[in-house]
Amino acid sequence: MDIRNIAIIAHVDHGKTTLVDQLLRQSGAFRAHQAVAERALDRNDLERERGITILAKCASVVWRDIRINIVDTPGHADFGGEVERILNMVDGALVLVDAAEGVLPQTKFVVGKALARGLKPIVVINKVDRSDARSDEVATEVFDLFAALGADDSQLDFPLLYASGRQGWADLALDGPRQDLSALFELVLSHVKAPALDAEAPFAMVASILEYDNFLGRVLTGRVEQGRARLNMPVKVLRGDGSTVETSRLTKLLAFRGLERVAVEEAEAGDIIAVAGLAEATVPDTVGAPELAGPLPAIPVDPPTLAMTFRVNDGPLAGRDGKKVTSRQIRDRLLREAEGNVAIRIAESSEMDAFEVAGRGELQLGVLIETMRREGFELAIGRPRVLTQINPETGAREEPMEEVLVDVDEPYAGVVVEKLSRRKAELRDMRPSGGGKVRLAFLMPSRGLIGYHGEFLTDTRGSGVMNRLFAGYGPWKGPIEGRRNGVLISNADGESVHYALFYLQERGVLFIDPGERVYVGMIIGEHSRDSDLDVNPIKEKKLTNIRAAGKDDAMLLIPPRRLALEQAIAYVEDDELVEVTPRAVRLRKRHLDPHARKRAERQGSEAAA
Repeated sequence: MDIRNIAIIAHVDHGKTTLVDQLLRQSGAFRAHQAVAERALDRNDLERERGITILAKCASVVWRDIRINIVDTPGHADFGGEVERILNMVDGALVLVDAAEGVLPQTKFVVGKALARGLKPIVVINKVDRSDARSDEVATEVFDLFAALGADDSQLDFPLLYASGRQGWADLALDGPRQDLSALFELVLSHVKAPALDAEAPFAMVASILEYDNFLGRVLTGRVEQGRARLNMPVKVLRGDGSTVETSRLTKLLAFRGLERVAVEEAEAGDIIAVAGLAEATVPDTVGAPELAGPLPAIPVDPPTLAMTFRVNDGPLAGRDGKKVTSRQIRDRLLREAEGNVAIRIAESSEMDAFEVAGRGELQLGVLIETMRREGFELAIGRPRVLTQINPETGAREEPMEEVLVDVDEPYAGVVVEKLSRRKAELRDMRPSGGGKVRLAFLMPSRGLIGYHGEFLTDTRGSGVMNRLFAGYGPWKGPIEGRRNGVLISNADGESVHYALFYLQERGVLFIDPGERVYVGMIIGEHSRDSDLDVNPIKEKKLTNIRAAGKDDAMLLIPPRRLALEQAIAYVEDDELVEVTPRAVRLRKRHLDPHARKRAERQGSEAAA
């Protein structure tokens, strides 16, 4: 059967997964009355909760007797490693752009990668049924983006479709019949070339995705670059340097049919397949026939820019919630993650029972931590920090920089510019974007964004949208101010009580309710001043034999501020940790004992001097 391989690439929340749902429905991949979940490709619990794609996934449809393999890719820059590998498997791409939001940083990132691979994308202006759609302007923005990214003439002459993924139609003209997606299917068949690969050469594929299956074990997905894969055939696995990792057999050969992975006896060059039976192979190794001369080329992945320390949870409440608490269990889990996720690096830390985990951003590492806590792990996480490098020519220290695009209501533009300027941001562009909104473009250090997102939402009353993209390395910008307020630290072990918390809320914002377990060194709130304050949250009211009726009725507590996992990670300072368990996220000081804290503070001051 003839084959086309395409990736769907776009900024987060521009409608990729919803469009794939409709492609599957209209191609007959689902039965007429089959019940299918909305956003069927977002199978992971975290993906459904957050409404984003985290892991790249494959599906397959048949249109006019031609098989179209579709790869749904993540839209967030933190998961760019997934996008880079996926583009190695396809011969074409659908670039989705929201008809109202237009070109955003992640659109630029994924399109740049696609153009560099020589792909000739099909552009789909999606959500043209929105009341604030500006389809023609967005089409011009896309052309300007392609030109700015160095597209050649054939890539600049891209086909354009107008669509509504939710309503399930796509047309060549904005005022088309709006019936179905047949125009999109036909354009894929005519514009995307069939893979021009050697079917008679020895079998070879580059592993692009690694996942674990409860029944099959380690499953590797990739495109057959040459030859034919057959069930139970002997294979060898080659690293990029040509060394042989292992020799084995393909005990299971799976191809994508609709949303399902179906066992097949044979797969030909160009098809996207999943194989099982390999114990050591990982991304981006080459799996090939024994007679294969050398490894296939693999795309280098951009390096990590952010690191966190994952430690054993050694707090007083350790082991109460989770079953996986030892350093060996944490180490094995992190190494397994690094095997399949090429954008993550794991290293032993100088601290005892701790590991340095480097990745693309707070969201990517936050998703890893959230996944681990759901698996029963307990961890203590340190403050994120950026990974710097030394410029080989000048010898100067350089740090990762971000391109930040902010869409905000006009009254809030001033406070956003002021706050980001304090964090060493340079305002590059400021223009009205319609509907009383302003679009601001900044270039700023990655570390300036750590901990800012919650403040940004507060300053813009939840109406602002901020997008960011790694823009390379730039000169070190010097010190950046962090959190301005100190914290309230428990100086006692026990259960917090209503009476104590009522009087403590004058001192700042509380993070806990009455009846919660607390311990010495645990952070229970934010101080209203810039210094830390030790407080007693378990202090009870002294009992007397005289009681005024209704005296305690007026002791009303303000609801506590609950920090979500990513907010907590961004909130802590260098001398603090986030304690993560399956049922709780707590903040604590690195040194629980107040005397040890003062000693460490003194040593830090002496070292700085």
